[in-house]
Amino acid sequence: MKTISKKIVLVLGANSDVAKECMKQYLSKGFHVIAASRNTEELKNFVTQNQEFSTQIEVVYFDAADFDSHQKFYDELSEKPHIVLYAAGFLVDNQEALKNFEGTFQMMKANYIGAVSILNSIATDKTNKNLERIIGLSSLSGVRGRKSNFIYGSTKAAFTQYLAGLRQELAERKIIVNVLVIGYINTKINEGLELNQSLIMEPDYVAKFVVNAGNSFTIVPNWKWKIIYFILKILPESLVAKLP
Repeated sequence: MKTISKKIVLVLGANSDVAKECMKQYLSKGFHVIAASRNTEELKNFVTQNQEFSTQIEVVYFDAADFDSHQKFYDELSEKPHIVLYAAGFLVDNQEALKNFEGTFQMMKANYIGAVSILNSIATDKTNKNLERIIGLSSLSGVRGRKSNFIYGSTKAAFTQYLAGLRQELAERKIIVNVLVIGYINTKINEGLELNQSLIMEPDYVAKFVVNAGNSFTIVPNWKWKIIYFILKILPESLVAKLP
């Protein structure tokens, strides 16, 4: 018989491919999942497709870009979470973002500003004695600025640095903060992009690293991406400038 955990996982941006795989894995472990996204209809379809876990899933509306609604959203949660996963994200082609600030602003709102807004509310609620972990999905694009994607990368770099400071802020309360620094994933956000097929990871593979996150701050799924991550960290600027 499956054991039902009393722990609550709040997934923000629950319609992303990785988020859905994370929810499946949390559900299989017996967690209760609060799935939050703007597209609640798609989340209801997810519940239908995973009917055996329907009593463990609660669907709620959340708009990462509607900052004024965030405190009310958090205050009205049916139960306060033990684990929070911020998986919301938005990507616009770099050249398009350069020419049209609206695309840049959309990425800022989904990838960074919205995250800071809602996670600040969650992190500063000292009445929630349940909270034990906050996990953010970031990107290798945020490790170094590269001309092909530096606008998107800058939002992910900012998010990573925010989480690093939040980890220090929450350490005294024994709350763990993790960041997943992720490379190419076979997801809808990457559809149409010319990517190195040997480096592409599947969403369920990445989800395992999320659900089984330990105490380390930075988690880089896949040994190939670990090597790329460390190379990017130490590469001289003159060589970074030659990267696409």
